[in-house]
Amino acid sequence: MILAFEVAGVIIAVGLFGLFLFGLRRRLIQRPGGTFDCSLREAPPEGTEPGGKGWVYGVARYSGDRVEWFRVFSYAFRPRRVLERPAIEVLGRRHPQGSEELALLSDAVVLACSHRGIRLELAMSDDALTGFLAWLEAAPPGQRVNVA
Repeated sequence: MILAFEVAGVIIAVGLFGLFLFGLRRRLIQRPGGTFDCSLREAPPEGTEPGGKGWVYGVARYSGDRVEWFRVFSYAFRPRRVLERPAIEVLGRRHPQGSEELALLSDAVVLACSHRGIRLELAMSDDALTGFLAWLEAAPPGQRVNVA
């Protein structure tokens, strides 16, 4: 009986420590500022109906001429994707459709873009989208920027 309580205590302590690490990681990612909630997925093939599958919830952070994207449910301190400003091409925007409305945050707008030939979709709030597009347009003189 005492062994069962000890095992349960260890499991609870490990769970609480894991939650603490999630919070600490999020705090360290947000520390420099310029972060926003952003879901990401590789775009479905052309001509297919958009669906809610493949979306990964994350946090994006501006870092100079790049946006670093981190998965929320991960312990990694390194970004999962890095998008450089000169390589981002905005293809269009739309509101979530069908099952995407359940997979994304309630006020999300989906931004279709291309980064080094890879089609991506980013879902973020309308305010974050305004900031993201302003950041893209604020590129230094001479950089090619394509904002739809």
